[in-house]
Amino acid sequence: MKKVLGWMLVLVLLGVGAFALYLWKQGRYEPLPPLPLPSPVPSAEAPPPAASTEEPAIQYPVPETPEKSLPPLAKSDPTALAALGEVFGKNAVKQFFQPEEIIRRIVVTVDNLPRKVVSAQLMPTKPVEGKLRTAGEGEKLVLAPANHERYTPFIRLADMVDPKTFVASYRKLYPLFQQAYREQGYPKGYFNDRLVAVIDHMLDAPEVDGPIALVQPRIYYQFADSELESLSAGHKLMLRIGGKNAARVKAKLRELRDELVNTVPNE
Repeated sequence: MKKVLGWMLVLVLLGVGAFALYLWKQGRYEPLPPLPLPSPVPSAEAPPPAASTEEPAIQYPVPETPEKSLPPLAKSDPTALAALGEVFGKNAVKQFFQPEEIIRRIVVTVDNLPRKVVSAQLMPTKPVEGKLRTAGEGEKLVLAPANHERYTPFIRLADMVDPKTFVASYRKLYPLFQQAYREQGYPKGYFNDRLVAVIDHMLDAPEVDGPIALVQPRIYYQFADSELESLSAGHKLMLRIGGKNAARVKAKLRELRDELVNTVPNE
């Protein structure tokens, strides 16, 4: 059961880890209110939808399987850290992951993937070493192929994820994710629906053949193509990791999505 938190963090790492690092390094993120939570955290791009008198229809319900052994959300960090330790090892947890508010950080980050900005302050991971790698200069400035290598550890982690294990464990811990999502500012929202929608968004990330041109109008880099520059944080990340890496990520996300929406657990 505890392994789900490790798998969820793999998804988050693939979705925004390097992108938020890039913004953090270049000073181009919009800071959100500091931790600690649980005060509702506004989305980076748009506010939560206005309150409605009707419950929104749930598209992908998670079977009701109450877990009496689950800790309260506010005290769930020891469980999260223990789960991460089982998956990645205690030393890796200390090196790469934030020690507080893990579940809430996951929920906030997943929710913001389709938006323009992901807050580095609220990521579940610590900033990793390295900067965006480029080649050429001036009008020939492009994203360097060597930049794709920075993401190799995350791609390998994705390849390790077993969809059935992920979904079975995720369903057992779902009440904590649901609570965090509603406290995020969606009192009538359903996190599993949001998760599936975000996976679909990542699967729709565009593919670009050949080098991607960059410009550097000030301190930070931008895509030279205005259409690429207007993409969401998640889509930009998929471009930065390179076509081959993106294809592997999408293949794993399709497996996870199929398991999330098509598999009915045994009663």
